[in-house]
Amino acid sequence: MLKSTYTKVASYEGKKGEVKKVVLLYSGGLDTSVMLKWIRDEYKAEVIALTIDIGQLADDLNVIKEKALKLGAVKAFVIDAKDEFANEYVSKGIKANANYQHRYRLATPIGRPLLAKWAVKIAAQEGADAIAHGCTGRGNDQVRIEGTALALNPDIKIIAPVREWSMGRLEEIEYAKKHDIPINHTVEKPYSYDDNMWGTSAEGGEIENPAIVPPLEKILIVNTLPEKAPNTPEIIHLEFVKGIPVSLNGKQMKLSALIMELNKIGAKHGVGTNIHIEDRVVGMKIRDVFEAPAAEIIITAHEKLEHYVCTRTENEFKAIVDQKWAYLCYGALWYDPLMNDLNAFIDNVNQKVTGKVTVQLYKGIAQVMALETPNTIFEEKLATFMVSEGMNQNASAGFIELYTLSMKLAQRAEKTALISIGKRSNKIKLLPDIKKLYAMKYRLYATYKTHKFLTKSGIESVLVNKISQPHLKPNLGDLLDANRFDLVINIPMERQITQTDGKIIRQKAIEHNVKLITSVNVARDFINQLQAARV
Repeated sequence: MLKSTYTKVASYEGKKGEVKKVVLLYSGGLDTSVMLKWIRDEYKAEVIALTIDIGQLADDLNVIKEKALKLGAVKAFVIDAKDEFANEYVSKGIKANANYQHRYRLATPIGRPLLAKWAVKIAAQEGADAIAHGCTGRGNDQVRIEGTALALNPDIKIIAPVREWSMGRLEEIEYAKKHDIPINHTVEKPYSYDDNMWGTSAEGGEIENPAIVPPLEKILIVNTLPEKAPNTPEIIHLEFVKGIPVSLNGKQMKLSALIMELNKIGAKHGVGTNIHIEDRVVGMKIRDVFEAPAAEIIITAHEKLEHYVCTRTENEFKAIVDQKWAYLCYGALWYDPLMNDLNAFIDNVNQKVTGKVTVQLYKGIAQVMALETPNTIFEEKLATFMVSEGMNQNASAGFIELYTLSMKLAQRAEKTALISIGKRSNKIKLLPDIKKLYAMKYRLYATYKTHKFLTKSGIESVLVNKISQPHLKPNLGDLLDANRFDLVINIPMERQITQTDGKIIRQKAIEHNVKLITSVNVARDFINQLQAARV
């Protein structure tokens, strides 16, 4: 084993010699099985194994308990928290359409606060000095568990062995072999799983490299591969009351049982498999493989029903709230006051999310096929394309005129044009067209002689001073550098040898991609087209 270089800097971290009894959140997997012995050896402390049953899809919790005792735990608790998890945690995720960065249904983040809560509770009950967990120093779960534990008991001490011992997966496997610790991990199948009724996540091995197609046939532990799913679609019926599913195919069920049953049905059809790249709280990107059949079906159904009973503005704002809820949940802020505020709004919206949803499951896809609810604002007579007296279509034109008024006015916002015309004859030729520009509310800027001509002709313009006179404001050079003009009409004298302001005007117009006109005839045509478009 590599020499640890980890230095404890936080005041809440348990230290060797000070910790005598530790409550270990024990999953029975590689990390926690290795650390049960490691804590006993390194900290010379008693270890109490705590396993929380939140509907793990693949674990045998009795076997896990016996394993903990064989590995030296002085006690091993298995807490049945399935109903608590479903009713007090998952239910909030359902109402919030739990979804982090595209179809991650947040199974692990929703479960972590409950695990931390129970760890703190058992530590108090058993007189333990500290709690311990199997999270790495690179992931989100260390933040979720430790942050929640400290929010519930600021005096609790915490041990995170994976941060301390400097062992990677291969070193852990070797450690387990050396100490006769039974594990399921192998070099050929090095995946790390987290599992509860709301979904399963897998990391490690080929999953870590986004350039590699993950071998799902080796990774999946719940779902059927979509291509191997039944060739016949299956129709299911979900009934919701105030945002929570209460029956499946006409059978009333408590939420935890409904989720577990729906997992079996959805897994058969490969629903909820998701190869996902996410932004972690600690700043890195990671790829996971998720299996969440029940979560995918329930959220898909809930979201459609909610959308059906809510107004357009409610749906727009609810989507924003849901996204913020997901980021708070994912980001270990379950006990942040804002989470309570968001839940209050979400609960209020869900008061009317009652009805029946028909969902088709087929080859990995959950598709809502039909909706029934007493609370919809849908009106068939208004929505139909058939002739109907339910809507006064005579009002449509007036609505459109008012509804798009600000957009129309925005297109008439002030435009600016720089006018610099050489030769008096050209000024006279273009005078009618410049008047059209002025009538179209263009703010006109003009060089000295052009400005003088326009003033005598009754056209208001702003005099711009020569570039060679930077002390005189407004200065042409400043305005050109600031890209002030929307249109530049610069009709040069027939012969210009020196570097005149006109040449600089044309250069700057080209640099800034401003419409540049240097011909009398082109100026006339353009202004006429502009006027026609405005009418």
